[in-house]
Amino acid sequence: MPSSKPPPKSSGVRGEPLRQHVIDAAERLLRQGKAEFSMRDLAAEAGVSFATPFNQFGGKAAIMHAVAGRRVDQMEVRFREAACAGDVVDRVLLAVDMAVSVMLEEPVVNRSVMGWLGTAGPVRGEARARSRALWALALADGDGLAPDQHDHALKTLPGQLALGFRGALSFWTAGEVLDGELCDSARSVAMAIVSGVLDGSRRRAIISQAVQPLA
Repeated sequence: MPSSKPPPKSSGVRGEPLRQHVIDAAERLLRQGKAEFSMRDLAAEAGVSFATPFNQFGGKAAIMHAVAGRRVDQMEVRFREAACAGDVVDRVLLAVDMAVSVMLEEPVVNRSVMGWLGTAGPVRGEARARSRALWALALADGDGLAPDQHDHALKTLPGQLALGFRGALSFWTAGEVLDGELCDSARSVAMAIVSGVLDGSRRRAIISQAVQPLA
């Protein structure tokens, strides 16, 4: 949702609230189509001194990573609220759906953010780690995984799913995957990753559903 203007710099806002105000300002500029905003533009929009965004983040790349972090937080909240009680397949697909819904709510903003995630800043980004945490949450206790691969899969799948979803988003950011195709594309990637470590009955059920003829 669009953020309201932060209080003026005379308000004495400091610390984390100040960081959030700067991130709010960055999102507003992105919504206005100003993906190439300067740090001076950002300071003016936030109502803070020119030095403040640098002091709080170090540079624009870190600010864009912070906006991306908000998106992952939204994905996690939606997944938790949906409260899926199924196995790993059901939960991973639900996580995909929730993640895609967040990205498609503000495609102009989110495409701009995705374009910055590959840009190195003075501080190492956290996008990969936060994405891994989201997929680990979705996998839960691994119900439905093959017993002989269960423990190893729970260690490796979060990272693989993070990479797979990032790949789908990269093609979407480039315009090669349309908005209406993103969910199916991301679901296909996730299932290709997960299906190889499912127990036999669950894997057979998925294959059977995939080859069923259209009614």
